[in-house]
Amino acid sequence: MTLNSLIPLLPEVCRIAVEAGEQILQIYHHPDETPVDLKSDGTPVTIADQKADLLISAALNRLTPDIPLVSEESVSEIPFETRQAWSTFWLVDPLDGTKEFIEGTGEFSVNIALIHNQQPVLGVVYVPVTRVLYYAFKDQGAYKQTNPQLVPSMSWAQCFNPEYQISVDTVEVGRPVRVAVSRRHGSKINAFLDALGPNKLVRMGSAIKSCLVAEGAADVYPRFGPTSLWDTAAAQCVVEEAGGQLVDRQGNALRYAQSETLLNPYFMVVGDCRYSWPEFPQV
Repeated sequence: MTLNSLIPLLPEVCRIAVEAGEQILQIYHHPDETPVDLKSDGTPVTIADQKADLLISAALNRLTPDIPLVSEESVSEIPFETRQAWSTFWLVDPLDGTKEFIEGTGEFSVNIALIHNQQPVLGVVYVPVTRVLYYAFKDQGAYKQTNPQLVPSMSWAQCFNPEYQISVDTVEVGRPVRVAVSRRHGSKINAFLDALGPNKLVRMGSAIKSCLVAEGAADVYPRFGPTSLWDTAAAQCVVEEAGGQLVDRQGNALRYAQSETLLNPYFMVVGDCRYSWPEFPQV
């Protein structure tokens, strides 16, 4: 299996993400009919998470029956002993930002990534409410379409139309640094902001924060709280192909080896890789 042989999957995955997003929207617009349950770890889950998961899983299994899949909603059904041998697999968060979905902010996304040798080589992030589609493939650049009308008939070559390509921004002297943060960011970010100097907060939910860095609408997204692999993989591919980095405390790109917990370390998404960013807080 070579990377080039996987490129034609990209438009199909874009279509799957948009289709899942449209299904989520139908439920989102009827909040009174959307009960909220709690998973075993205490996090919320809705019928939108579950239906999107079923749609994406079935579609990816049809598209690539030989590539296994891990999603937030189904990972508990796959023993670690089975997962640990996978070198190539899909990593999916069918509805990233369930709390935002429940609260009606619209700041949630569909995240689909293809992991190959512990790296995200394909990433699609779709924002249903704004109909914004971010996508990337390793060594092919990062792209953004708004109201993606071409998706139903888009070929892989059309995916890489320069008209849609995005790239990170540089930090300009005299301009406040734009910091993408969650609406529920913890206190650990305060020391980072103090060390950063003049800054402007850009509050946003889900993987959209990373994508804002990728398209140059934010400069940095520091995340000093718990996340899982499916929260970051798709967006990491987009960020890296746009010229940025998603790195851990040691400055290394996040890797996607199978683990029992599938938890990420603290990380930072940066656009300007040459800027002197503050250090991570102590754990």
